Amino acid sequence: QVQLVESGGGLVQPGGSLRLSCAASGFIISTYTMSWHRQVPGKGRELVAFITASGGNINYADSVKGRFTISRDNFKNTIYLQMNTLKTEDTAVYYCKAYRTYDTTEYWGQGTQVTVSS
Repeated sequence: QVQLVESGGGLVQPGGSLRLSCAASGFIISTYTMSWHRQVPGKGRELVAFITASGGNINYADSVKGRFTISRDNFKNTIYLQMNTLKTEDTAVYYCKAYRTYDTTEYWGQGTQVTVSS
């Protein structure tokens, strides 16, 4: 069974940090571009960051550049999102996604809530 399971979300104060993890099972992530997205109620899902299969290309939304870092560990079949200097506007449900270009196979996780509040 194919699954992406996010973890590491929670409540944090502004200026704090969190590290999200996304563990894959049922498939191998090494041939997939992996990405993090977020969504708040009433708005569309926003791309936060992505990392290509080789790790050679990484990109971030302007709103998180310099604060968030995406990484992948293909041996652990897991990706991460290190989030520093969190702001209230980072509050959202965060989702991970796996995407394989050559056949457009796509998987999504169920999401993890991140709340930044004092």
